Amino acid sequence: MFRVSRTPSMVRAMNIAARWVLPALTGLVVATGCGERPAGRQVALAGTTLQVATERPAARGSIDSSRRTAIVDAVARVGPAVVSINVTSRRRVQRSPWDLFFVPQLGERRVRSSGTGFVIQPDGVIITNQHVVAGADSIVVMLSDGVEATATLVGEDPITDIAVLKIDRENLPVAPLGRSTDLMIGEWVVALGNPYGYLLGNAEPTVTAGVVSATGRNIVPSGDQPGLYLDMIQTDAAINPGNSGGPLSNALGEVIGVNSSIFSPTGSSIGLGFAIPVERAVRVAQQLLRSGSVRRAWTGLDVAGADAMRDWKAQGGVSVVSVAPGGPSGLVGIKPGDILTEANGRRLRNFLDWEAVKLDLLVGDTVHVTLASSGRSQERRIVTADLPTVTAERLTVLRDLQLVTVDPAIQSERGLESSEGALIVRISPAVSRATGLQEGDAILGMDRTRIRRAEHVGEFLNSLRPRQQFRVYFERGGRVIFTDLVFQ
Repeated sequence: MFRVSRTPSMVRAMNIAARWVLPALTGLVVATGCGERPAGRQVALAGTTLQVATERPAARGSIDSSRRTAIVDAVARVGPAVVSINVTSRRRVQRSPWDLFFVPQLGERRVRSSGTGFVIQPDGVIITNQHVVAGADSIVVMLSDGVEATATLVGEDPITDIAVLKIDRENLPVAPLGRSTDLMIGEWVVALGNPYGYLLGNAEPTVTAGVVSATGRNIVPSGDQPGLYLDMIQTDAAINPGNSGGPLSNALGEVIGVNSSIFSPTGSSIGLGFAIPVERAVRVAQQLLRSGSVRRAWTGLDVAGADAMRDWKAQGGVSVVSVAPGGPSGLVGIKPGDILTEANGRRLRNFLDWEAVKLDLLVGDTVHVTLASSGRSQERRIVTADLPTVTAERLTVLRDLQLVTVDPAIQSERGLESSEGALIVRISPAVSRATGLQEGDAILGMDRTRIRRAEHVGEFLNSLRPRQQFRVYFERGGRVIFTDLVFQ
C-alpha cells in the first residue's frame, strides 16, 4: 500500500487549482471556506471539499438546449433502426490436394465475424453489406433494444456489395431514407455502426461524425475486393471494422449511404471512409426482395482496363477492346478500336467511369454514348439486354453445380480468354469450400479430357469410379490453373 504525504507547497497548489480550475467543470462548485455554500453533496478531493450542485442554475437552460444539435437529432431518428449482425461461417483449411470432393467438414474451422445493418421495412427487412454475410452458416441480428433474432439471407449481390436479411419481427423502427444526389462537399454526416461489435457488451450503435469529403469516388479494384465500389461517398467520419453495412446519415437524420470500406494501412480508420449511395442500395435490395438476385444489364462491349491507364488521357476516353457478335453494341455499329468519350452525359475518364454507368443500368435501358471512330465524333444508342449467361441453357451437375457452355457472347460478358469450356454460374458454398472452385470459373479440362461444352463435365464425372483422383483445369482471372480432387 502506498501513502502520499503532502507538503505545504503541494496543499497550496491544490487549493489554487481547486479555486481557479475546478469551477470550470460542469456541475462542480468549490467550497473553500469563502462565501456561501450552495446546497448539495460534498466530495473530498485532494484535501479540498467540493460541493456537487444538485440543481442547475436557470441561466444554464440556453446552454443545455444548445447541446441538442442537428447531429443529436439525426442519431435519434436513425439510431433505433440500426442493428448488429453476428455471423458464423466455416472456412476451409487447406490440408492437402487430396481433400475429399464432397466432405465439406474436412479441413474446416468455424469463424465468427460481425457487422452492421439497418431496418428498411417494419416487418424485419434489413440492408447490410454482402461481404458481412458472405459464406454465412448462421446469422443472428441484435436489435437496438438488445433483443436477438435469427436472420434469413433473402439475397446477396457481390458486385454492389449489398445483401438483404429478414427477421421474424413486426412494427420495427425504420431508418428514414434520403438521397445522395444533392450532397454538398463539407456538409455534416453521421456514421452509425457496431465496430468490433462482438467485443462490446451492449447493442447501442457507435456514432461518429464528420463531413462529406467527396462524391463520385471510384475505387480501383484489388485482388481481395470482389465488389465494384463506384460513385462512392467519401467521408472522414470514422469507420472501423464492424461498421460495414451501417447507415451513413445526413444532418436531417436521413440515410444517404451504406458504410462499406476504408483506406487504411493499419486496418483502422484514418479518415478515408466510403459509403455506397443509398439509391443503389435500395434498388438492389428491391430486386433481391422480388427475385433473390439482381438482373444485370448487358451492353455487349468491353473496354481497356487498368493496364491502359496511360492511354486514357491521350485518347480522351476509353478504348473498346471487344464487341460481342450480335450483342447490343454490335447491333449499332460499335467496333473494337473505337474510343468512348461520354455515356449518358457522363465524361468517361477511365474504365471505372464506364463501369459506374453500367452498374446502375436496368435491362432495356438505353445508353447514349459519344465515341470517336475513324477520327470522327459519333453518337450511338445502345439498348441493353439480359446477360448471355442468364438466357443460356443451364446444365445442373450433381445437384450443386450449374454450368453453361462458353460461346462468344459469354466470353465477352465475362472477359474470358478461352472461347470454349463450361462456365460455373452457380455453385453451392459446401462444394465451393470442398473443391476450391468458384462461380465465374471456366472449366477447360478434366484430366486429359478437353471440356468444350457444359455437357462434357457431366459425362466425365459419370465415368469416374468412387475415390478416383482427377485434375481440373480452369480459367480464373485470365490465368489457367488447376486443382486435384477425389470423387466421392
